[in-house]
Amino acid sequence: MNDKSIEKLELNKILAYCADYAGLQATKKLLLECKPSCDLDEVREKLNTTEEADKLLYKYGIGKIECFTDVTDLLIRASKKSTLTCGELLEVNALLRSARVAYTSVDKIADDEIVNFKGFANKLYFDKFLEDDIQSKIISVDKVSDFASDKLYSIRSRIKLLNERIRTTLYDYVTGETSKYLQDNIVTLRNDRYVIPVKAEYKNKVRGFVHDRSQSGSTFFIEPAYVLEMNNELISLTIDEKEEVDRILKELSSRVGLLSEKLCADMEVLAEMESYFARAEYCFNKKCTKPEVNKNGRINIIKGRHPLIDMDKVVPVSIELGKDYNFLLISGANTGGKTVTLKMSGLFCLMACCGLFIPAASGSSVAVFDEIYCDLGDSQSIEENLSTFSSHITTIKHICDKVNSNSLVLMDEPGGGTNPDEGQALAKAIVEYLLSKDCKGIVTTHYSSLKEYAYSVKGIENASMEFDSSTLKPLYSIKIGLPGASNALAISRRLGLREDILNKALSYLSEGSRNFENIVRRAEDSRVEAEAKLSEAMALQRTWQKKLNEVNDKIEKLNKEKEKISITARAEARRIIAEKTSRAEEILQEIEEIFKKEEISEAELIKVRTLKNKLKNTAYAEESRQEKVTDYKPANKDNIKEGLLVFVIPMQSSGKVLSVNKNKGEAEILVGSLKMHLAFNKLKIIGEEIKSTQSKVKVVKKVTPNAPVLEINVLGMTVEEAIYEVDNFIDKAVLDNLEEVKVIHGVGTGKLKNAIAQHLKRHKNVESFRLGKYGEGETGVTFIKLK
Repeated sequence: MNDKSIEKLELNKILAYCADYAGLQATKKLLLECKPSCDLDEVREKLNTTEEADKLLYKYGIGKIECFTDVTDLLIRASKKSTLTCGELLEVNALLRSARVAYTSVDKIADDEIVNFKGFANKLYFDKFLEDDIQSKIISVDKVSDFASDKLYSIRSRIKLLNERIRTTLYDYVTGETSKYLQDNIVTLRNDRYVIPVKAEYKNKVRGFVHDRSQSGSTFFIEPAYVLEMNNELISLTIDEKEEVDRILKELSSRVGLLSEKLCADMEVLAEMESYFARAEYCFNKKCTKPEVNKNGRINIIKGRHPLIDMDKVVPVSIELGKDYNFLLISGANTGGKTVTLKMSGLFCLMACCGLFIPAASGSSVAVFDEIYCDLGDSQSIEENLSTFSSHITTIKHICDKVNSNSLVLMDEPGGGTNPDEGQALAKAIVEYLLSKDCKGIVTTHYSSLKEYAYSVKGIENASMEFDSSTLKPLYSIKIGLPGASNALAISRRLGLREDILNKALSYLSEGSRNFENIVRRAEDSRVEAEAKLSEAMALQRTWQKKLNEVNDKIEKLNKEKEKISITARAEARRIIAEKTSRAEEILQEIEEIFKKEEISEAELIKVRTLKNKLKNTAYAEESRQEKVTDYKPANKDNIKEGLLVFVIPMQSSGKVLSVNKNKGEAEILVGSLKMHLAFNKLKIIGEEIKSTQSKVKVVKKVTPNAPVLEINVLGMTVEEAIYEVDNFIDKAVLDNLEEVKVIHGVGTGKLKNAIAQHLKRHKNVESFRLGKYGEGETGVTFIKLK
């Protein structure tokens, strides 16, 4: 890929921004010197590696490469048996740590899609033992730890004790009777030996060795004789300490030297790994996506944004090339974005070839070209004595000589800088030649003849940068299929050029040019208006479709609810019928058992009558329950009267009207043995009361399978009747192996509820019982758990 095109398309700026995300100098250099690849497999490999880096950073939270300095020279010296300093060994240790952390971070990720980074990690060498030794033995850039070796620890311990002895001895000297000979009562060092400052006139009073004298000559620094041996021993220990430190540093340096080649290779691998991390971070911050790449010259950029324009200001552009046509001819107003679109297309191809994602929507694709040729901007060259036109022609000559079927050509207004008639003729000929070479390209122009040419020739398509004719401002978006008007006079008018000049310029235009520009302008205005109406119609369609979907959802939901209610109602009806049938059969069985006896006592007759009444009440309750509540008439002051049977809505039960108070709008109702005052709107009229007769009731016994009964309703019964019914109910539930049953007794005065509770406490088959919770009937029902 030629450097001139890379510079024109500003790939170097993108790589510089990308390098800012790198911490290693080697990585920055690697990115700044990165060249686009022309090999499709290599490009795909680079893009896949960048994708892996993105996943490691933003999915698995892997940190980037830990920083270290370039230690190539240190490693070469170590390999040649040189001893490294403490600071130099710490620099090498940073490399060892970086390699180890990079390896372990990648190796622990269990993801089959992480392939290339696993390959990088497997190339890394690290020595944890050497790393730990350097870390523990060297504590700063100029100091070795006391614990680096047992010998060093022993030497330094002895040095410390000896220093204390010398200081103590000298302190006694400077604070005793001899202190009168001293210039200052202090102990100092001269030539690494402890000395005391003695006044010049008393130098002969202190036995020892003179090591130094002050500049004024008034003070002599003397080493007293009685600390001479201790100072000698201290010097000897210091020499031993230095030798031991040198030995430790030499040993560590030797171990580093043996690994020098592997560590040099580590630096290259780590720099390459970080270069992909830097790519991924740059692409993440620029909201880039991974493009598809091909070798057939197809470019399909969806909502592309030039990466060098502020993301908050750039207008996304979609552009396609290489499928139905090889060349795109972009026209339209000045400052409308033609050149930016042209450069963006070439730059995206170069970015992908460097392993960078592109700032475009997902699904975009770019081609891997053998070469990208550019003729952009003002190419005037003073050094080569070339005018703008001459420089352009020189560039175009080079392009025409080198171009092939796998090249991309980007030309910004060819034929400019000379006579317009000759310029547009030349531009037309150049485009025709490039079309014959079967290459791909994008050309910008203002020439009308070139726009007309694009209509008549296969392989090239017109495109226009959209322009708002009402505000005379560009919209920075591209429309493929139609040419765009230059609108030079309109823009000049908006910028304030004198009207008389504009009118004069208009008169100088040829009739053909005026007609063509007017046709293009009207076609563009009509298209913009049609697209606006289409957009409005589609928005309206989406709104109504959304509302229609909501209505359909509600209808479907209501149908489901209706079906659910219907199923529940049928199940409840079957349960009630089974319960009443079972109860009727039990009553009949009891009556039959009594009448089988030869003699019937008075008590048994009373019981038969009681059972008979229960049977009638059961039949009546079943009959009334099977009536459709929806057929009942709402009660009001005109149709309600004493003696009527009514349906009590709050209790979901029937009752008898005892009295009516039309002024208050309420009636006194008897439900079983419970009397209550209720408003008319809580009642529905069932009909006239059925008079009891003494005629014999013929009971027909139907044999039906007994179904388990889960609840019993004792509303309206006396305490004795209720207790009797509850006992029978519990006995049958035990026979049916039921675990829990329910007794409906209502709230009322609480007498019936309390009596049932007292009875259940003593019942042999009852394990426990409780009142209903909210939503279960609360204190109007009792749940019984059976043993």
